Amino acid sequence: MVQRVLPTEEAADLLALVREIADEQLLPQVDEAEAAARFPREVFSMLGRTGLLSLPFAEEHGGGGQPYEVYLQVVEEIARGWMSVAVGVSVHSLTASPMAHFGTPDQQQAWLGGMLSGDQLGAYGLSEAQAGSDVSAIRTRAVRDGDDYLLTGSKAWISHAGHADYYTVFARTSDDGGRGLSCFHVPADTAGLSFAEPERKMGLHCDTVGEMVLDGVRIPASHRIGAEGQGMPIALAALDAGRLGIAAAATGLAQRALEVATAYAQQREQFGRPIASNQGLAFLLADMAAAVGTARATYLHAARLKDAGQPHTQEASIAKLVSTDAAMRVTTDAVQVLGGYGYTTDFPAERFMREAKVTQIFEGTNQIQRLVISRQLLAQHA
Repeated sequence: MVQRVLPTEEAADLLALVREIADEQLLPQVDEAEAAARFPREVFSMLGRTGLLSLPFAEEHGGGGQPYEVYLQVVEEIARGWMSVAVGVSVHSLTASPMAHFGTPDQQQAWLGGMLSGDQLGAYGLSEAQAGSDVSAIRTRAVRDGDDYLLTGSKAWISHAGHADYYTVFARTSDDGGRGLSCFHVPADTAGLSFAEPERKMGLHCDTVGEMVLDGVRIPASHRIGAEGQGMPIALAALDAGRLGIAAAATGLAQRALEVATAYAQQREQFGRPIASNQGLAFLLADMAAAVGTARATYLHAARLKDAGQPHTQEASIAKLVSTDAAMRVTTDAVQVLGGYGYTTDFPAERFMREAKVTQIFEGTNQIQRLVISRQLLAQHA
């Protein structure tokens, strides 16, 4: 059991509920679902009904009004049960953030309630084949046509592609580099929207990812979120939050790998005693626990800065870097602890290792995080 210091009794009760959901509803089905690559829409609906898709948003919009430090610990607990679902929760929060923070009152009245209730599941259309880390290289265009916009282009690596009810899409409204991007709310049933076959990935098989194609997608100008040209600030405002979501999810994955490895080491006997009694392996478990604890501390520090309204871009990148590197190391070590069994699909350790790898890549590769951190650091001392 993870020891947590939570700000309120309500938060403590919330975390206890999420752990119960993870233990009783997520863990019993995750192995079969991941093997079948089944999109868990019913799980997202259940989380929405429970109020877990609205936690960091304002109560006036139908949100849970919880501080980010609480929301992220919820994401961690969900990841401990099912990593694909935790990533989906983080992605969904990312899709609702522009509407919550930049949408007009009319837009929020029309759409935000459905987003936060779980009735509507979102997808985030930012990345393109040639515009991953370099958002300013986006080519998808939105051309004004009277009271509408026509969107044409494609988006790559879209979680929930083909399953979402709406897409938060960033498109170019002018050729003015990063200042030429705008943000749009695109309902899934809009004509001209289609999807390629899902990507065949190493892990996170229940997190369906694919290419989204926009072929003259016509949407009313009232679906634009924020002003024309405001897309880059909107995207960047959400990226810090998204990186923290992945940091928390990676920590939950590492926590589960540690639990599986520790339980196995206590049960598995060699030479007449549990392998956990061997100092070499016990020290390996200790290093794994230290890595998980460090990851948790870094994302909580960044979350508390965010809750206090302080700058936290550098700390969010540190949290993403530290937590995902820790997840990769801890899950790899979990396979080592299980030995030959760790390499088989009869045990979940190999799945943990496959799932951990992508956390070092999405929401900005860890090389990009180092770039962000170094730039922030040098700017402070310029």
